[in-house]
Amino acid sequence: MANSVLPAVSEDIDLAALSSLAEVAMEKAVAFSIQLTLAAALLFAGLFVARLAAETLRAKLAGIKGFDPTLAPILVQILRYAILVITFVLVLSNFGIETTSIIAVLGAAGLAIGLALQGTLQNVAAGIMLLIIRPFRAGDFIEAAGASGTVTEVGLFITRMNTAQGVYVAVPNSRLWSDVIINYNRNDRRRLDMQVGISYDDSIDDALELIKSIVNNDKRVEEVPEPLVVVRSLGDSSVNIEIRAWVKRQDYWPFHFDLTRAVKLSLDDAGISIPYPHSQVVLPDGVVSMMAGGSTGGGDDKGAAKTKKKTQG
Repeated sequence: MANSVLPAVSEDIDLAALSSLAEVAMEKAVAFSIQLTLAAALLFAGLFVARLAAETLRAKLAGIKGFDPTLAPILVQILRYAILVITFVLVLSNFGIETTSIIAVLGAAGLAIGLALQGTLQNVAAGIMLLIIRPFRAGDFIEAAGASGTVTEVGLFITRMNTAQGVYVAVPNSRLWSDVIINYNRNDRRRLDMQVGISYDDSIDDALELIKSIVNNDKRVEEVPEPLVVVRSLGDSSVNIEIRAWVKRQDYWPFHFDLTRAVKLSLDDAGISIPYPHSQVVLPDGVVSMMAGGSTGGGDDKGAAKTKKKTQG
């Protein structure tokens, strides 16, 4: 039975057809290998070109005199992503996929990604608005969204800052855009406000003249508007003197530290004291005598006994 089947099977097999199929399969394999190799080459070339173009553009923008460095990072990122998208399209076209189909796929993918990453797209939109409105620039010291520091870069998604303590901070652009932004570098001048308390027993006029001489003799103080030294309020344990002086932005903190030291030393030399906070304690009748070991009746104690306790704040 087996011997009769084998001749029939061998008669049905066309060796020429098998050879033709093998040749076609080999050609397809070779063609696919070539396409795959070309696609890999395009991919690596695109990545290399994107990186090289981004670095070149960053260097060129840095060399342009007067160019705002805040715009450089986002322009570099846009160029890099554009080259990567073109590379992706070329790789798919290499496999015979039509460009219209690629655009349709990218559009659908972009819609799906946009719906899934609404917060991320908000950061992109906020970053663009920050670059258009320009509430701050690279190098400005700002305070916003619960963070403060010097802006180093405004990217597509986040804004990078370095705090005064040298700590790196990354804030999403959407949080910056929706919050109040305080820019300490936008204006050229700042006003220093300082309060100094003196004792009620000291001369107010002497203290005012002394402080005025310190402020007026400092060359960092702007003449216009004129510095102001006045009595601000009468506190619980001190007469509070207000100092207002305009200085250049870069002189603000050095002047603040120097003025604090100079006022303290000058008041000490003039015998004008800066008092500690005081509190007044009122004791009921007879308590003082009891504490002193007297009678509980308090026959000689009439009215409330008052004592003062000095406490350091």
